[in-house]
Amino acid sequence: MTLRDRAALEDILSYCERTQSYLNRSGNSPEAFRQDTMLQDACCMCIVQIGELVGLLSDEAKQAMPQIPWRSIKETRNFYVHNYGHINVSYVWATLREDLPQLMEVCAAMLSDAE
Repeated sequence: MTLRDRAALEDILSYCERTQSYLNRSGNSPEAFRQDTMLQDACCMCIVQIGELVGLLSDEAKQAMPQIPWRSIKETRNFYVHNYGHINVSYVWATLREDLPQLMEVCAAMLSDAE
């Protein structure tokens, strides 16, 4: 693993952890998430940052984690950036609760294996 891959994975992991922390503050409630635009904005920005960081990963690093839909992550980032006023909050919630925990687990394992 290159130093650049390691740094990107560490940052991806950090942004995933941030979203989990934000959701914990709101009691992990989908209703609280729907009503709190500041929380939505914070979580969406983390997703955007994750998408940016994915672009820094080498093809080799991505191939080592084939269970992660790297292209979809990048496409989600692009959608959020260019269509922010049209983001479906339910989809964001699903990403936060279903997709990011897996991403977090895989990135953590990859970093641990590299040590």
